[in-house]
Amino acid sequence: MRTAFFLFTGLLIGLSTHAQKKPLDHSVYDSWQSIGERMVSADGKYLAYGINLQEGDGELVIRALDGGYEKRIPRAYQASISDDSRFLVARIKPLFKDIRQAKIKKTATADMPKDSLVIIELGEDSLQKIAGIKSYKMPGRGKSWLAIHVYNTPAALQGNKTDSLGKIKRLENIADSLNRAADSIRKKIATAIALGMQVLEPVPPQKKEAKAKEEPTEEGTTLLLRNLVSGTTTQYNLVSEYFFNKYGTVLVIETTPQKSNEKIPATVLWHDLNSQKSDTVMKRFQDATGYAITDNGGRLAFVAERDSLPKAIRKFYKVWYYIPGMDSAIILVGPGTAGKNDDGIIQPAFNIYFSKDGSKLFLGLSPQQLVKDTNLVDFETAKLDLWNYKDDYLQPQQLVQVNTDLKKSWLSVVDMGTGKLLQLGNDSCETLITSQEGNGRFALGISTKNYRIQQQWTQHDIADLYLVDILSGQKKLIGRAVNANAFNMSPSGGYAYWYDLTKKQWISYEVGNGQTHQLSKSIPHPVFDEEDDHPDDPPAYGMMGWLENDQRAYVYDRYDIWSCDPQGLQAAVVLTGAAGRKNHTRIRYEKTDPEERYITNGQEILCKLFDEKGKGEGWLLHTMGKQFQIPVGENSPIGAFRVDGTVKARGANVLLFRKQQPTAQNLYWSSFKEVADPGKAKLVSHLNPQQSRYNWFSVELRRWKMGDGKMSEGLLYKPEDFDSTRKYPVIFYFYERYADNLYNYIEPMPVRASINIAYYTSNGYLVFDPDIFYKTGQPGEDAYNSVVSAAKYLAGFKWVDKDHMGLQGHSWGGYQVAYLVTRTNMFAAAEAGAPVSNMTSAYGGIRWGTGISRQFQYEKSQSRLGATLWDKPELYLKNSPLFRADKIQTPLLLLHNDKDDAVPWYQGIELFTALRRLGKPVWMASYNDELHGIIERRNRKDWTTRMVQFFDHYLKDKPAPKWMTVGIPAVKKGFDWGLDN
Repeated sequence: MRTAFFLFTGLLIGLSTHAQKKPLDHSVYDSWQSIGERMVSADGKYLAYGINLQEGDGELVIRALDGGYEKRIPRAYQASISDDSRFLVARIKPLFKDIRQAKIKKTATADMPKDSLVIIELGEDSLQKIAGIKSYKMPGRGKSWLAIHVYNTPAALQGNKTDSLGKIKRLENIADSLNRAADSIRKKIATAIALGMQVLEPVPPQKKEAKAKEEPTEEGTTLLLRNLVSGTTTQYNLVSEYFFNKYGTVLVIETTPQKSNEKIPATVLWHDLNSQKSDTVMKRFQDATGYAITDNGGRLAFVAERDSLPKAIRKFYKVWYYIPGMDSAIILVGPGTAGKNDDGIIQPAFNIYFSKDGSKLFLGLSPQQLVKDTNLVDFETAKLDLWNYKDDYLQPQQLVQVNTDLKKSWLSVVDMGTGKLLQLGNDSCETLITSQEGNGRFALGISTKNYRIQQQWTQHDIADLYLVDILSGQKKLIGRAVNANAFNMSPSGGYAYWYDLTKKQWISYEVGNGQTHQLSKSIPHPVFDEEDDHPDDPPAYGMMGWLENDQRAYVYDRYDIWSCDPQGLQAAVVLTGAAGRKNHTRIRYEKTDPEERYITNGQEILCKLFDEKGKGEGWLLHTMGKQFQIPVGENSPIGAFRVDGTVKARGANVLLFRKQQPTAQNLYWSSFKEVADPGKAKLVSHLNPQQSRYNWFSVELRRWKMGDGKMSEGLLYKPEDFDSTRKYPVIFYFYERYADNLYNYIEPMPVRASINIAYYTSNGYLVFDPDIFYKTGQPGEDAYNSVVSAAKYLAGFKWVDKDHMGLQGHSWGGYQVAYLVTRTNMFAAAEAGAPVSNMTSAYGGIRWGTGISRQFQYEKSQSRLGATLWDKPELYLKNSPLFRADKIQTPLLLLHNDKDDAVPWYQGIELFTALRRLGKPVWMASYNDELHGIIERRNRKDWTTRMVQFFDHYLKDKPAPKWMTVGIPAVKKGFDWGLDN
């Protein structure tokens, strides 16, 4: 009896503990954590990562990999670690509540709370904060320099400093020395002011002064250049722009004129960080931009205009050139320059750049721009858009691209040895891809000039291809009317290459002899997506890269990596030993060095593995030249998780990455040698501990037979407290194919458009996401075949409430929902977001976000009809929900925003007005000024609540809210949201 009592008591305790888990509610969203930025120091000893909140104050975590050091900096973001791994610098946001309050008070932008800066010496307790910063920069390599652009000089210098006693004592000693040498310093300052800068030594914290009045935004502010090791600080005034070279030996500074003193002009300064000497590059100019510095800091070029009036209608820019030792910059390219195309002008919007070796400078030349006739009166001139059938692009697309087109330019090059300028591009060769980081002699030229009109219905990159000689400017046609993408030059410049969609092969063009090869032709398996079901040429699986000296090209098939002879002479060799195909595992190279240009023999490469059957992922380290093997069984690197977001220490074999599982997402780190052993990965973060208090979800991969007899698969999400003796309502959510996302973590959040699975399962729903398989010409019936068969399959389980099943989808998913309710009444409620309801009217419409025609979507892309409206109108009619609106019996909720830039708003209106006339239960939410998906968080929260209320009413028999029963009259807009029951 006593034993029975304890067993019974234990059972009650267990049930009580389980029952304590509560369902998610809408209040949890703001504080839910996610991983933000992440980085590892070059020496691999420290890592840092951001913890972001959906709304509120996040933090930056800094940690030593050995566990002996950790700092958490509230609201810190945009962090950088110095190249010597000694310092971390980050911005700090103002408190969320302060920003919110400022917005409530409608504070002017200039007076909004400002970011501050934090400087941390890694491994030490000290930190320094500097208030009121605009930005900061550190060089990618070299010494630990830091440039800080601030609003207010006194606040920036005083900061809020915490230090150890020893460091404070050293600062006090420095201060004493400064006081003894005050007269000398004042003389230095006076001299430096004439050059627009001040030289300062480290000073101890001072009493905070009153905040100085903020400078007008058009006038530059203070820049502090600090040596993080010595603490020495140099101050520059009136700074508007500043740039380091890659190796941190030079800082280029642009200043603005001082409004109160005409004697202080705009200036470009060159500061040598080794000698600590500054030189004036240029003075008195109207505008300067596009600064390019060679990696070694030996050369500077920029675009500037100095001759016209500030408000001149037309400005003529020149390219200026400077090397240390010059008195000032000289004109490199401008009117009258030898070899210059007189019809072109320097385009200041083009980011000029040097070749890797500094021997060439690339810039952009534009056609002369039209100048508006100022004698014309605006209100007396016509305003219209004229559509012409001969236009390369439709007028809406031109209008979307007009600002880009006004800044369009053709790639040109200056030989820095001779000063010769060559315009390489033009309207018949608009895009050029240089080789060897600009060092190579040849570039690949691409022209769509003769094929732009047909992009209206194909959206293909059909182009003529040219080999362009950078020394002479000569162009050689190497491919005509090529239907291709993935254009590029090989790392050593020996080949141009691309993927030919029509031939379904990778193509290489050999620069040395002018021959074209199908480099992937001997691969015995398709190098294109075999499961792509669009009525169009399928895309390639992709390319891993090239071996050094262009010896081999590495191409993916569905599973493996193939080593291909770029000349196409030798047979391709499967680099991965067919291990991927044998194990139904996709093997893909994970690039860990952002500066890597090619792969070398003997290099250790990181491979990402994906198990097609089990949907898990893992890492594997492979040494090039050795046999490739995937361990199986207990030693398999693949687990019940997904991995991504890799960051590698530049100088150490330390890898930081994210691991996702349905129950959590966190950061882990591993050494390269142990990366294939999931059990040896070390947990770094521990996000969302509050999740344990809530009823979460589990997910299962389910397979069933569709109506056409073929097998399908999908994801079934269940509540954590699932009870097989209960009956659950089900929502079918779908788009195309998501079964590969089995191990994705789903964060509770106010949704952009679709349901949040974590919320619904936590609140007693099942969610099923079935894969959809398509054939040409019948997307609606294909959705019916997949979804209805899934619903029938699920309805066979006793824990499914088959009388309370719903549908939900957005965009393409919204179309499928709208179609399904015309074909079946088995669903108790449905929500369709931004659905195409009438393919005949949508076919000729415009995607207003890009200005392009929608025709290609129906013929070749997502709608998969495979024919024009006039060739097969019956397909457009049969697949349009509008023409079967009278068959709809399912209560339908629509979401279609009034500024939808993808699916025309009138598609939702057409369906709504049809169902309203037919007396069908239908509602439509249109969020003002929102696009295809809801962006503003306040609107997301509102929509999330309304969709839950809708499904709760029809699938859980809860009372309907007022917006469903009586609506929200326009006179109550902004007063009553109708969310009450």
